[in-house]
Amino acid sequence: MKARLTVITLGVDDLDRAVAFYRDGLGWPTEGIVGREFENGAVAFFNLQGGLRLALWPRRSLAADAKLEPTPRSPGEFSLGHNVASQREVDDAMRQAAAAGARVVKPAQPTFWGGYAGYFQDPDGHLWEVVYNPQWSAEDDDLDVLRPG
Repeated sequence: MKARLTVITLGVDDLDRAVAFYRDGLGWPTEGIVGREFENGAVAFFNLQGGLRLALWPRRSLAADAKLEPTPRSPGEFSLGHNVASQREVDDAMRQAAAAGARVVKPAQPTFWGGYAGYFQDPDGHLWEVVYNPQWSAEDDDLDVLRPG
């Protein structure tokens, strides 16, 4: 199998609220919710860099499609990383996320490895790390999807 990731799907409790957070709060473009006419079909897509897409799908629909029983949330299982080009951009993105309704769980601060990072949770508890890594290039504007508009 090739190491290729094309869609990250987040299960959400309230699809309208989740879309509002990412679209209105973070400023990410979307065509909105599609598929409402199908049972377990309502979903929203956000285009990210390099062809990657973020999908928001009700948790119950995701579980039904995968033939799994719905489980409690577990935000400590993984995080989504958002790399930016400077410490200032980390601070700006964290402020924007908080203003949009995110819960800041670890304020931005210097890291032990020489970077600068903070964590927030979206309204459904998904954990996001906003990070500046001086060893990585974030010159591509597409990497900076949380930049305040």
